[in-house]
Amino acid sequence: MDSGLQNPSIIRVAAVVICDSQRRILTVRKRGTHRFMLPGGKPEAGEDPHQAAAREAYEEIGLDLDAHTLEHLGQFSADAANEPGQLVQAEAYLLPEPQRPEDLQAAAEIDELRWMSAEQIVTGTDIAPLLSTQIIPAWMERTG
Repeated sequence: MDSGLQNPSIIRVAAVVICDSQRRILTVRKRGTHRFMLPGGKPEAGEDPHQAAAREAYEEIGLDLDAHTLEHLGQFSADAANEPGQLVQAEAYLLPEPQRPEDLQAAAEIDELRWMSAEQIVTGTDIAPLLSTQIIPAWMERTG
């Protein structure tokens, strides 16, 4: 991918794809931003990406899950949605069981939760590029 920069900074994150029983995907918008993305964030020192994804899901939306239940979807890179001139590299994971939307709430730096179909994410104008152009197409291919 050509970001237009010779040596862009790379922001490493871990994120989790969370679905409900209707196959809608949970997206979040962080405080002070305009684009929706998956719950997730940067790993802390000594933390594996799947552990970071589980911790961030708990901190951001109150979902307490076992990191070992997450299924690895892949590693993806794109221009960062909220940090101009930087790349984001994400380890994305799937939560295998559907969640009930009413059980999850915005917390920490999350201002808004939005449940969306894969099609809405791919065509949305307020979606992080990594999510709409890479993670969701990979999710659709994997889950049918």
